[in-house]
Amino acid sequence: MSDMNQRLGRQDESPDELFYAFPRKVVHIDDHAISTLKAQLASLLPPGGVCLDLMSSWRSHLPDSLRLKRVVGLGMNAEEMADNPQLDTSIVHNLNLQPELPFEDAVFDAAICTVSVQYLTQPVDVFQSVWRVLKPAGRFVVSFSNRCFPTKAVWPWVTRTDAGHLALVTQYFEASGRWDGITAWRDVAPRGDHDPLYLVDATKSVANSDR
Repeated sequence: MSDMNQRLGRQDESPDELFYAFPRKVVHIDDHAISTLKAQLASLLPPGGVCLDLMSSWRSHLPDSLRLKRVVGLGMNAEEMADNPQLDTSIVHNLNLQPELPFEDAVFDAAICTVSVQYLTQPVDVFQSVWRVLKPAGRFVVSFSNRCFPTKAVWPWVTRTDAGHLALVTQYFEASGRWDGITAWRDVAPRGDHDPLYLVDATKSVANSDR
Protein backbone atom coordinates (compact mmCIF):
# COMPACT_ATOMS: atom_id res chain seq x y z
CA MET A 1 0.00 0.00 0.00
CA SER A 2 1.68 3.22 -1.11
CA ASP A 3 -0.28 5.60 1.15
CA MET A 4 -1.19 4.21 4.55
CA ASN A 5 -3.50 7.17 5.19
CA GLN A 6 -5.77 6.65 2.19
CA ARG A 7 -9.26 5.27 2.55
CA LEU A 8 -9.27 1.60 1.59
CA GLY A 9 -11.87 0.28 -0.84
CA ARG A 10 -14.09 -2.81 -0.68
CA GLN A 11 -16.23 -4.83 -3.04
CA ASP A 12 -19.40 -3.83 -1.17
CA GLU A 13 -19.45 -0.09 -0.54
CA SER A 14 -23.09 0.01 0.57
CA PRO A 15 -23.69 1.60 4.02
CA ASP A 16 -22.31 -0.56 6.81
CA GLU A 17 -25.43 0.12 8.85
CA LEU A 18 -27.39 -1.99 6.37
CA PHE A 19 -24.95 -4.90 6.50
CA TYR A 20 -24.85 -4.94 10.30
CA ALA A 21 -28.53 -4.16 10.88
CA PHE A 22 -29.35 -7.78 11.74
CA PRO A 23 -27.53 -9.45 14.66
CA ARG A 24 -25.18 -12.30 13.80
CA LYS A 25 -24.80 -14.22 17.03
CA VAL A 26 -22.21 -16.68 15.81
CA VAL A 27 -18.56 -17.06 16.71
CA HIS A 28 -16.12 -16.52 13.88
CA ILE A 29 -13.34 -18.77 15.18
CA ASP A 30 -13.50 -22.31 16.55
CA ASP A 31 -13.15 -23.41 20.17
CA HIS A 32 -9.43 -24.06 19.86
CA ALA A 33 -8.75 -20.57 18.53
CA ILE A 34 -11.02 -19.02 21.19
CA SER A 35 -9.17 -20.88 23.95
CA THR A 36 -5.82 -19.82 22.49
CA LEU A 37 -6.99 -16.21 22.23
CA LYS A 38 -8.12 -16.17 25.86
CA ALA A 39 -4.74 -17.50 26.97
CA GLN A 40 -2.93 -14.82 24.98
CA LEU A 41 -5.15 -12.03 26.31
CA ALA A 42 -4.59 -13.29 29.85
CA SER A 43 -0.85 -12.88 29.33
CA LEU A 44 -1.01 -9.51 27.57
CA LEU A 45 -3.74 -7.46 29.26
CA PRO A 46 -3.48 -5.86 32.72
CA PRO A 47 -5.68 -7.49 35.40
CA GLY A 48 -8.23 -5.13 36.88
CA GLY A 49 -7.90 -2.57 34.10
CA VAL A 50 -10.42 -0.68 31.98
CA CYS A 51 -10.62 -2.24 28.51
CA LEU A 52 -12.04 -1.05 25.19
CA ASP A 53 -13.52 -3.81 23.03
CA LEU A 54 -13.28 -2.27 19.58
CA MET A 55 -15.68 -3.46 16.86
CA SER A 56 -17.45 -5.40 19.57
CA SER A 57 -20.11 -8.05 19.18
CA TRP A 58 -22.01 -10.54 21.35
CA ARG A 59 -18.84 -12.23 22.64
CA SER A 60 -15.52 -10.65 23.61
CA HIS A 61 -13.49 -13.80 24.45
CA LEU A 62 -11.86 -12.05 27.41
CA PRO A 63 -10.58 -14.47 30.07
CA ASP A 64 -12.44 -14.32 33.38
CA SER A 65 -9.11 -14.47 35.21
CA LEU A 66 -8.38 -10.84 34.30
CA ARG A 67 -11.22 -9.56 36.52
CA LEU A 68 -11.31 -6.35 34.53
CA LYS A 69 -12.67 -3.27 36.26
CA ARG A 70 -14.75 -2.25 33.24
CA VAL A 71 -15.19 -3.28 29.62
CA VAL A 72 -16.60 -0.81 27.09
CA GLY A 73 -17.87 -2.18 23.80
CA LEU A 74 -17.94 -0.13 20.61
CA GLY A 75 -19.61 -1.81 17.65
CA MET A 76 -22.26 -1.70 14.96
CA ASN A 77 -25.15 -3.72 16.38
CA ALA A 78 -26.81 -2.77 19.67
CA GLU A 79 -28.61 -6.10 20.07
CA GLU A 80 -25.41 -8.10 19.73
CA MET A 81 -23.60 -6.00 22.32
CA ALA A 82 -26.58 -6.10 24.69
CA ASP A 83 -26.20 -9.91 24.72
CA ASN A 84 -22.49 -9.73 25.59
CA PRO A 85 -22.11 -10.65 29.28
CA GLN A 86 -18.62 -9.15 29.50
CA LEU A 87 -19.56 -5.61 28.48
CA ASP A 88 -20.38 -3.07 31.18
CA THR A 89 -21.53 -0.55 28.61
CA SER A 90 -21.72 -0.30 24.84
CA ILE A 91 -21.79 2.35 22.12
CA VAL A 92 -23.01 1.99 18.55
CA HIS A 93 -20.44 3.70 16.36
CA ASN A 94 -19.39 3.32 12.71
CA LEU A 95 -15.61 3.62 12.57
CA ASN A 96 -15.63 3.70 8.78
CA LEU A 97 -17.63 6.94 8.90
CA GLN A 98 -16.13 8.32 12.11
CA PRO A 99 -12.67 6.86 12.80
CA GLU A 100 -12.22 9.17 15.78
CA LEU A 101 -13.28 7.37 18.97
CA PRO A 102 -15.89 9.11 21.17
CA PHE A 103 -13.72 9.08 24.31
CA GLU A 104 -11.41 11.46 26.11
CA ASP A 105 -7.65 11.04 26.05
CA ALA A 106 -5.90 8.35 28.09
CA VAL A 107 -8.93 6.65 29.66
CA PHE A 108 -8.27 2.97 28.85
CA ASP A 109 -5.64 0.59 30.19
CA ALA A 110 -6.00 -1.68 27.16
CA ALA A 111 -7.87 -2.14 23.91
CA ILE A 112 -8.69 -5.20 21.83
CA CYS A 113 -9.95 -5.68 18.30
CA THR A 114 -11.00 -9.26 17.71
CA VAL A 115 -11.47 -10.79 14.22
CA SER A 116 -12.64 -7.47 12.75
CA VAL A 117 -9.64 -5.37 11.73
CA GLN A 118 -10.09 -6.46 8.10
CA TYR A 119 -13.22 -4.30 7.82
CA LEU A 120 -11.59 -0.95 8.66
CA THR A 121 -11.47 1.37 5.67
CA GLN A 122 -9.42 4.00 7.55
CA PRO A 123 -7.30 1.78 9.78
CA VAL A 124 -4.46 4.21 10.41
CA ASP A 125 -6.87 6.88 11.62
CA VAL A 126 -8.57 4.36 13.90
CA PHE A 127 -5.25 3.11 15.29
CA GLN A 128 -4.22 6.72 15.92
CA SER A 129 -7.42 7.25 17.88
CA VAL A 130 -6.84 4.06 19.87
CA TRP A 131 -3.38 5.40 20.70
CA ARG A 132 -4.96 8.62 21.93
CA VAL A 133 -7.50 6.99 24.27
CA LEU A 134 -4.99 4.57 25.81
CA LYS A 135 -3.06 5.47 28.93
CA PRO A 136 0.75 5.50 28.59
CA ALA A 137 1.95 1.88 28.39
CA GLY A 138 -1.60 0.80 27.52
CA ARG A 139 -1.68 -2.20 25.20
CA PHE A 140 -3.63 -2.68 21.96
CA VAL A 141 -4.15 -6.31 20.89
CA VAL A 142 -5.43 -7.01 17.38
CA SER A 143 -6.38 -10.62 16.61
CA PHE A 144 -7.68 -12.31 13.49
CA SER A 145 -7.94 -15.63 11.71
CA ASN A 146 -8.44 -16.63 8.08
CA ARG A 147 -12.19 -15.96 8.07
CA CYS A 148 -14.02 -12.84 6.93
CA PHE A 149 -17.00 -11.46 5.06
CA PRO A 150 -15.02 -10.93 1.83
CA THR A 151 -17.30 -8.32 0.32
CA LYS A 152 -16.82 -6.06 3.35
CA ALA A 153 -13.11 -6.71 3.89
CA VAL A 154 -10.81 -4.10 2.33
CA TRP A 155 -8.98 -4.95 -0.86
CA PRO A 156 -5.48 -5.12 0.71
CA TRP A 157 -6.86 -7.81 3.00
CA VAL A 158 -8.60 -10.04 0.48
CA THR A 159 -5.62 -9.94 -1.87
CA ARG A 160 -3.05 -11.06 0.74
CA THR A 161 -2.07 -14.29 2.43
CA ASP A 162 -2.23 -14.76 6.20
CA ALA A 163 1.43 -13.76 6.42
CA GLY A 164 0.50 -10.67 4.45
CA HIS A 165 -2.25 -9.89 6.96
CA LEU A 166 0.29 -9.96 9.79
CA ALA A 167 2.51 -7.58 7.85
CA LEU A 168 -0.43 -5.31 7.03
CA VAL A 169 -1.59 -4.93 10.64
CA THR A 170 2.02 -4.33 11.67
CA GLN A 171 2.08 -1.50 9.12
CA TYR A 172 -1.07 -0.03 10.68
CA PHE A 173 0.75 0.18 14.00
CA GLU A 174 3.92 1.58 12.46
CA ALA A 175 2.03 4.31 10.59
CA SER A 176 -0.32 5.37 13.38
CA GLY A 177 1.61 6.53 16.42
CA ARG A 178 4.38 6.05 18.89
CA TRP A 179 4.01 2.38 19.73
CA ASP A 180 6.54 0.28 21.61
CA GLY A 181 7.24 -3.41 21.13
CA ILE A 182 5.12 -4.13 18.05
CA THR A 183 4.92 -7.92 18.05
CA ALA A 184 3.37 -10.33 15.54
CA TRP A 185 2.37 -13.77 16.80
CA ARG A 186 0.71 -16.79 15.24
CA ASP A 187 -0.77 -20.15 16.25
CA VAL A 188 -1.38 -22.37 13.23
CA ALA A 189 -2.70 -25.86 14.00
CA PRO A 190 -0.97 -28.71 12.16
CA ARG A 191 -2.77 -30.08 9.10
CA GLY A 192 -5.44 -27.43 9.43
CA ASP A 193 -7.22 -29.23 12.27
CA HIS A 194 -8.28 -25.91 13.81
CA ASP A 195 -8.71 -22.29 12.82
CA PRO A 196 -5.41 -20.42 12.87
CA LEU A 197 -5.04 -17.44 15.17
CA TYR A 198 -2.87 -14.39 14.55
CA LEU A 199 -2.15 -11.44 16.80
CA VAL A 200 -0.32 -8.16 16.51
CA ASP A 201 0.06 -6.12 19.67
CA ALA A 202 1.95 -3.09 20.94
CA THR A 203 1.97 -0.64 23.84
CA LYS A 204 1.58 3.11 23.78
CA SER A 205 5.00 4.67 24.26
CA VAL A 206 5.48 6.21 27.69
CA ALA A 207 7.93 8.76 26.32
CA ASN A 208 6.30 11.78 24.66
CA SER A 209 2.84 10.26 24.97
CA ASP A 210 1.03 13.58 25.36
CA ARG A 211 -0.83 15.03 22.42
